[in-house]
Amino acid sequence: MLVAFSVAPSGSDNADASVHDAVAAAVKIVRDSGLPNHTDAMFTTIEGEWDEVFAVIKAATEAVGAFGSRVSLVLKADIRPGYSGELTAKLIRLEEALEQ
Repeated sequence: MLVAFSVAPSGSDNADASVHDAVAAAVKIVRDSGLPNHTDAMFTTIEGEWDEVFAVIKAATEAVGAFGSRVSLVLKADIRPGYSGELTAKLIRLEEALEQ
């Protein structure tokens, strides 16, 4: 499965606070997990089995919780049993389609 997620703190006492430190804490957990992943300006996408992916997302969300009194979490999942390597394979198929 692929899960794209975005996690950010809210409820900080510092109105001018940037969320980049909190996001960095979450992304570090994802990268340290060893699961295939990709981070862009809006989401981090992680690939693996249901339990392992959601364990990483839970840990990343808990890390962000240290930066505010609330946490916002947005998830989008592509659940396709029997497939792996889709983090890159989907992009390859897209590029091939664009070349036609």
